[in-house]
Amino acid sequence: MPKLTDYVKMAADEYVREAGSTELDARWIAEFFQDCGVQDAYPRQDLVVFAKLVQKELTKEDERAAKKADFQLDKMIRGVNPPRKP
Repeated sequence: MPKLTDYVKMAADEYVREAGSTELDARWIAEFFQDCGVQDAYPRQDLVVFAKLVQKELTKEDERAAKKADFQLDKMIRGVNPPRKP
């Protein structure tokens, strides 16, 4: 049985692919919670708490992507030193 964190990451990844957004839709997460087995695997898990965990993961991934983009942009602006010829 997958861990709850695995379900959270799977939901976040799938949501970004499908919706292209980092703002979680309530209907989407409710369907995922029921259809993907979270409710069966973790019957005591609250949907609202699960949705908050997924939103937190979406926010974290969005921040990582923004930092990576900033780093790449900074690298392009500063220029990359070409390799020196011997």
